[in-house]
Amino acid sequence: MKASWAVEELNERTFVSAIPDLATLLVDAVEDGASVGFVMPFTHEDATAWWRELSGEIAAGHIVVVLLRGEGGRAAGTAQLRLAQYPNQRHRADVAKVLVHSSMRRKGFGRALMSALEDVARRRRRTLLVLDTISGSDAAVMYERLGWTRAGEIPRYAAMPDGTLAPTTYYFKDIR
Repeated sequence: MKASWAVEELNERTFVSAIPDLATLLVDAVEDGASVGFVMPFTHEDATAWWRELSGEIAAGHIVVVLLRGEGGRAAGTAQLRLAQYPNQRHRADVAKVLVHSSMRRKGFGRALMSALEDVARRRRRTLLVLDTISGSDAAVMYERLGWTRAGEIPRYAAMPDGTLAPTTYYFKDIR
């Protein structure tokens, strides 16, 4: 990864100021066909509202958001670590909303985001990470290349932006 690109862990203040960029990344992902929880039509206003709803979880330390900026400070990608809160789960976290702008894919940004999340998890003493993605997607291929273990597949699990149902594969990674 080039030195002019950097991954930043957002705090409560920097998260709020990054919401416009995060909304742009989310809209791009949905418009590009990613199954990340939303269906069309999906507007920048919808995305902005969704990110704003996370503010309390971020302030409480339950969700960590990282933002990757490329050359010129342009938002290139983002990812989340959702820290399990129950006493018997404080060793694990869920990886969510790993988004790389469609114009910036295949440059190592996904790998950089995942590496940053693993670093965040280790600092928070989380040793087991879990995620899900559409079966057979480019993301699934990336996760397998990064050493994630396939746990299983659920058919017709998630709606794609066009409303069609697709299978989802669950993965885990022990980062001890």
